[in-house]
Amino acid sequence: MSDFSDDLLRPMSEDDPGQTSVRSGSGMRFPWLQKHIESVATRGKKEKDFAQTTNACLSFIQEALLKHQWQLAAEYMHSYFQILEDSDSNKRQAAPEIIWKLGSEILYYHPKSSVETFNTFADRMKNIGVMNYLTISLQHALYLLHHGMFDDASRNLSQAETWRYGEKSSSQEVLINLIQAYKGLLQYYTWSKKKMELSKLDEDDYAYNTASQSMFNHSWKTSMNFCALVQTPGVWDPFVKSYVEILEFYGDQDGAREVLTNYAYDEKFPSNPNAHIYLYNFLKREKAPREKLISALKILYQIVPSHKLMLEFHRLLRKSDKEEHRKLALEVLFGVLDFAGCTKNITAWQYLAKYLRQTLMGNHLAWVQKEWNSRKNWWPDFHFSYFWAKSDWKEDKALAYEKALVAGILLGKGCRYFRYISKQDHQVLRKKMKRMKKLVKKYNIVNPGL
Repeated sequence: MSDFSDDLLRPMSEDDPGQTSVRSGSGMRFPWLQKHIESVATRGKKEKDFAQTTNACLSFIQEALLKHQWQLAAEYMHSYFQILEDSDSNKRQAAPEIIWKLGSEILYYHPKSSVETFNTFADRMKNIGVMNYLTISLQHALYLLHHGMFDDASRNLSQAETWRYGEKSSSQEVLINLIQAYKGLLQYYTWSKKKMELSKLDEDDYAYNTASQSMFNHSWKTSMNFCALVQTPGVWDPFVKSYVEILEFYGDQDGAREVLTNYAYDEKFPSNPNAHIYLYNFLKREKAPREKLISALKILYQIVPSHKLMLEFHRLLRKSDKEEHRKLALEVLFGVLDFAGCTKNITAWQYLAKYLRQTLMGNHLAWVQKEWNSRKNWWPDFHFSYFWAKSDWKEDKALAYEKALVAGILLGKGCRYFRYISKQDHQVLRKKMKRMKKLVKKYNIVNPGL
């Protein structure tokens, strides 16, 4: 146990190195805890005492972590290592993971910690509890990357991907695939740098061919490392994006499309908005037909109706020849503006003001009424209160104008928001205000035609 204690920065009290009590997070000392610890070490107490001691230690560690008292947490960790000797096999098996999570957190933030200390702790923890080896290796690699140690992280992942331990290896297949994918991500980083270097070379230059071949070799290794993971159900956004970029770069459009289509539509994968965004952007780059673009965004709309791409979705729908698409175009705009984060989106209000007029001119009053009926009890306060009228006019007069036009159409000229904005005298907007009043009189759905 002493090796681990050294790794966790064993403290020595300057005034009393022989102190035999343990302090709480509040600074209080608990002689009874030290007594229990000593009795456990000599096996002089019952198992019940052991459990009480380790549980108390864990509570003190958690309290210290919450208060960012890293040195105090390290002190308690010296005692908590005794959990590895617990007679309860279940607790003993769970202990390495708990120690790793607590210890790595302490060493990450401790002011006297270093990369070397963390590395030593991680390497020793990998060999305690077979099932934690891959998880610790991956987290260790991420720690190294955070400190800019690219080559060390890559070596760490290379060692981990060769890990095998009898029948237990198959149960950790996803982790092995994930480690290989992270290794692929590092290779993708190198590939991206070579791609940038290649763009600066003349194609007729000898160095261009050399760099191009080196880049291709990296892309092949990267693709191999990504391949297994992207076929495994899960959320693998950075790996999918990197893999698709490489496939597209080398002209494998079919391969890229297959990866993205499976990622977006395979029912085994969890619902993931980004999967549909990646597919949509790929289809746009391919200049796919409008129907395919609409299909890709339709599911995104169901998952995240306030996404910024919804305005683009609206544009695609309103240009469609299908009536159901044009009806959905109106629903999408109302859906975007249902969300507080979109209330100041002037483009959304401009689109809604314009599309309400188009819809009513097309004799589709029922479409507007359907959307408005479910909102008429809360949109007036949410969007069209007197408070918002004053605030919007002060902050953004163009936004206030568009909202006032929508408010007038939906609530009539008696709406507080519309009344306040229409009475404002502004030289630049004077003509627009006059036009707004005419439009509201013509198209409002409260008293149409009055």
